[in-house]
Amino acid sequence: MLIIDNAVLVVIDIQGKLATLMDKKEDFYEAASRMIRGCQILEIPILWNEQLPDKLGPTIDSIKELFPGQEPLVKKTFSCCGNEVFMTALKKTDRFQVLIVGMETHVCVWQTAQDLIEEGYEVYLVADAVSSRFKGNKRIAIEAMRDLGVNVTAVEQSLFEMLVTAEGDKFRQIIKLVK
Repeated sequence: MLIIDNAVLVVIDIQGKLATLMDKKEDFYEAASRMIRGCQILEIPILWNEQLPDKLGPTIDSIKELFPGQEPLVKKTFSCCGNEVFMTALKKTDRFQVLIVGMETHVCVWQTAQDLIEEGYEVYLVADAVSSRFKGNKRIAIEAMRDLGVNVTAVEQSLFEMLVTAEGDKFRQIIKLVK
């Protein structure tokens, strides 16, 4: 079960022209945005990543604007775990439940999830907040991750799971977010 004090969100490569080619891109952008905002409400650390932004372009504006005053962790490897700066930042959170949103599901998301499992983390794929250009690639990657031991969840499911109770200011903020 997801616990707020154990969770960290990893945002992977929602950037450049490639982001505009994602299957059901508007639904994907909205789900990723809701997950980021939900984690901000719950005060969960967020590690924002970009893959070679000088070549692929920056994070799309609707996601980038959620990180005012912050800079992404820039990587060259498909897996976020191949970036020493990312691994240092992840370890510094002192959290072991890693929620993942981003793209592409069958490349960078898959490789990151695989590496995190190997590193001993509990991985939660937020399935409605990941995408690939082709829905078949997303489906295959989700099945492969589930077989690997990744927990498959959704934005609302994970946020309410971490809230535990239907009361308080954070609950009211999350309700407004998911409606």
